[in-house]
Amino acid sequence: MPVRDEFINRDLSWLAFNERVLAQTTDTRVPLLERVKFLAIFSTNLDEFFMKRVGLLKLRIASRGGAEKTTHEGITLGRLRQEIRRRVIELQTRQADCWIEELLPALSRAGIHIRRYSDLGESRRAKIDRWFNTNVFPILTPLAVDPSHRFPFISNLSENFGLLISGPGSTRRTFARVKIPGVVPRFVPLETDDEDAHEFIALDDLIAHNLSRLFPGLEIKDVTAFRVTRSAALDEDDEDADDIMEQVEDELRKRRFADAVRVEAHPDASDEVLQVVTGQLGLDEQDVYQRRGPLEYADLLHIASLPRPDLRETPWRPIIPKALRDLAPIDDGRPRSGTPRGDADGPSETIFERIRQRDILLHHPYESFEHSVERFISEAADDPDVLAIKQTIYRTSPDSPFVRSLIRAAENGKNVACLVELRARFDEQRNVTFARQLEHAGVHVAYGVLGLKTHCKCSLVVRREHTDEGPGIRAYAHIGTGNYHPRTAQLYTDLGLLTADPVLTSDIVKVFNTLTGHAADQQYEKLIVAPGTMRRAFEDAIDREIEHAKAGKPARIFAKMNQLEDRAITRRLYEASNAGVTVRLVVRGFCCLRPGVEGLSENIRVRSIIGRFLEHSRIYHFADGSDEPLEGRFSIGSADWMYRNLNARVEAVAPVEDDAARRRLWSILDILWRDRFNAWELNPDGTYTRLQPDPDAEPDTPESSGTFASLMADALSQSPYHTEQG
Repeated sequence: MPVRDEFINRDLSWLAFNERVLAQTTDTRVPLLERVKFLAIFSTNLDEFFMKRVGLLKLRIASRGGAEKTTHEGITLGRLRQEIRRRVIELQTRQADCWIEELLPALSRAGIHIRRYSDLGESRRAKIDRWFNTNVFPILTPLAVDPSHRFPFISNLSENFGLLISGPGSTRRTFARVKIPGVVPRFVPLETDDEDAHEFIALDDLIAHNLSRLFPGLEIKDVTAFRVTRSAALDEDDEDADDIMEQVEDELRKRRFADAVRVEAHPDASDEVLQVVTGQLGLDEQDVYQRRGPLEYADLLHIASLPRPDLRETPWRPIIPKALRDLAPIDDGRPRSGTPRGDADGPSETIFERIRQRDILLHHPYESFEHSVERFISEAADDPDVLAIKQTIYRTSPDSPFVRSLIRAAENGKNVACLVELRARFDEQRNVTFARQLEHAGVHVAYGVLGLKTHCKCSLVVRREHTDEGPGIRAYAHIGTGNYHPRTAQLYTDLGLLTADPVLTSDIVKVFNTLTGHAADQQYEKLIVAPGTMRRAFEDAIDREIEHAKAGKPARIFAKMNQLEDRAITRRLYEASNAGVTVRLVVRGFCCLRPGVEGLSENIRVRSIIGRFLEHSRIYHFADGSDEPLEGRFSIGSADWMYRNLNARVEAVAPVEDDAARRRLWSILDILWRDRFNAWELNPDGTYTRLQPDPDAEPDTPESSGTFASLMADALSQSPYHTEQG
């Protein structure tokens, strides 16, 4: 593919991203069990890629002109399908090599052994067989296929055995299927005399050696383990939906029975078994992926979670923001770790008093999500002066503290509204459950705007207070880059802004009015909202940099996001490059922009950071004609530069105007760009080159081999917001 082409294909760029994830598994600087975890993450990422992107590709081939239809990059859909297959096979081969040749031996040296059933002694086999008889055998269901038994339904991501069986002396072979149960741990612990060792047998290995018990009197001719992936590329058009919840529940039922897109098996799989499976599922040989190693690498998360702190990263202890220390204690009935202490003489200020003093920028997981964002909603739920709470929920944890706080607030008589996005991919069922819980408690639940997913991360608290004008009300808000999800807040880097700025909070009131009611063409003073104003705002900001460059003034764009795919924004960035604007982009995942091409994008550089925490925050900086970064424009929010974010979702991006907060944002961008420990550079041809630490650099700097999390924490500790770790 010539590098002069404008765009990199999205799907191939995504595979390049997952290749960077896979590289973590062979990086000996990463602790052993973390490497095993990344091996599993690589597979779960690939599962989602097949469910969403390959499922969509096959739909397009079937319905939009066939395999000769071309993409925006000029690749035919048939060729793209072939190239995806080639890259996936290459990556899965590297995955298997890493597991078999590197990680398994390293685990064994560390006292973690995965034994083969055939290698166990007679007494150990007898013990594990007795365990199998009690705990597994009653769950298994053999399903034969014959004139009186139809081919069984194979559920998405299920692991199965396909067998060919026959009666005594018969030459006729009958297909049968046995599903590996999902309710039993995939790695079964074995008894061992060494108290420091961990020994396991894989569940599928154990079942495979006991299959004959399921078919007494019959001969098993062939056994093949296989795994099926089904499409999740369903029609999401809800313009004509009478009830979004009913539509989502209907789509969940459809997804369960959606077309299969992939079958995985081992290299020695029976051709006859695979022919039966693919024939029944409507697949062809291009949809079969045969590879070594576990049938489901995500099962290795069980191994990665072993209690071996010596083989994993030191647990990160979030820093408590200085601005939120010594607050009055709250009691929501939930045990809290490291709760900020109150004054010795009694309760001190509320979180609202601190927010009134200045905007508070939060950086997770380096700063405590529990003692900031969770506390903001929890304290509001119990504060007698709080009149109303409004919040958006896109994804949250199964035991969400936010859901509990909103329910408690409603029970306390407050006006509570929650926008629950029912169409958050793969979290639909959970969100339907949350919506019903909230409605049952008296919360006003809305499902968003027809035709748009609500992806913005906003909370609003309205409080009765004495203002400068006398008794009245004041609004407080949180605007974030990540979900209201306590678990991912410990694993993803995200930013949040706590503010009482009356102009910004007034804009957020308008956002909620649009989400819960009906409003057309809302006018916002500070907040940038998609789909209404965001595209134009970003395009205008890029155009201003172009004009500054043409006028000989400093011109700079420095942005961090998850993905970059929007073609109009990309072309604007190419114009900026040709005008002399310096463009630096930190894009974690796929990037369709082609940097460093003479005459097209020679002033654009793109890097990706893959490390301990998943880089999820979005930061946008424009120089605005100044060499001094703090005189430029900074904003954070929920949107990437993707068509779906700018046109098909409700998103919110907020300006950051507090000087201390702006300094911190520039420090974050600076550390990211200087990093040589976790950084990759995007080349013009779509490949990535891993940057190497500078051996001559000062120790514990981004250019050296210092750990990235510690560097970021050190930067935060210089801020007036921060104190010692909590």
